[in-house]
This record gives sequence, C-alpha cells and structure tokens, in this order.
Amino acid sequence: MNIIRTTIPDVLILEPKVFGDERGFFFESFNERAWRQLTGLDVTFVQHNHSRSAGGVLRGLHYQIQHPQGKLVRVVSGEVFDLAVDIRRSSPTFGAWYGTRLSAENKLQMWVPAGFAHGFFVTSEYAEFLYLTTDYWAPEHERCIVWNDPDLAIAWPLAAEAPTVSAKDRDGTRFKEADLFP
Repeated sequence: MNIIRTTIPDVLILEPKVFGDERGFFFESFNERAWRQLTGLDVTFVQHNHSRSAGGVLRGLHYQIQHPQGKLVRVVSGEVFDLAVDIRRSSPTFGAWYGTRLSAENKLQMWVPAGFAHGFFVTSEYAEFLYLTTDYWAPEHERCIVWNDPDLAIAWPLAAEAPTVSAKDRDGTRFKEADLFP
C-alpha cells in the first residue's frame, strides 16, 4: 500500500498494490498492521457501510457533532468525486476542502478523519460506495452543511443540470452557522 499525502495533512489517499492477470485481480483493501505502520494512526473500525447511488446524486456534507466518525472510503463499482472539509476551528486548515476521484478502476481509498464533513458526487451511471467508520451512526448527532455553501466554494464536477440531493442535503446548514468542532 502506498500513502499519498494531500493538501490537508490529515486527509490521506491510500493506493493499494494490485496483483492482476488475465483471470482478474487481487488486493488487500485493508490491513491493520500496514495501516498503522504507514499512517501512524491507531484507530478501530466499528461499522462497515455499503451504499449505492444513481448517477448525478450528491450526498453530503455529513458529520456527527458528537461521536464523530473517521471514515475510510472506497468505491467498488462506478466513480465518485469524494471530498472532505476540515470543520475543526482550531485547525490550520479550517474551512479547507480536498476532493479526488475514487473509482472501481483506480481502487483508491480516502481517509476522512473525525472532525471533517464528508460528501460525494456520483460521476458515473451509478456507484457503490463502501466505508469503514471509527464510531457508530448516531442520527441524533448527525449534522449537514449545505453542499453548495458559498463560503466553502467547493468545485464539484457538476454537469449543466443540478445534482440530485435529498431534502436533508438541500436544506443543510450554512458553514458559518453550523455546529463545528473546537
């Protein structure tokens, strides 16, 4: 596994070593020993989620203000533009975002630490998305920053039409009014 540092030091891209031939491929999608050696992070994943979204769907920007979740995310079918927003007021990268394409083809994974809002936009016909989380889903503590907040100015790779979003995501809180981390 190769670790790729991003413009936000706490957000990491994981590039697996893929072994393939005419029969197909194999790679380790997670190895705790390698994870700890390469990232220096000692986290425990307690929940594994799998979602499927149609093309043009945008989900986010989600986080939990209590029981914050670190997320190790990857795409097993299709492609998404995945991103993390630093919402820790004490961080030197507060308000900054980092986004990249994750796909079944490139097999990249992204580490979204606790203290970050997370979202993704499906750029293929559909996408299946897997994520390991460091804490359990706590709906009473879930928060959402509106995906098109002008202060964040996220450069989503949108086509001419608006993305498909849930009511929760459409009605998300503005960044400057959101519950954020210290």
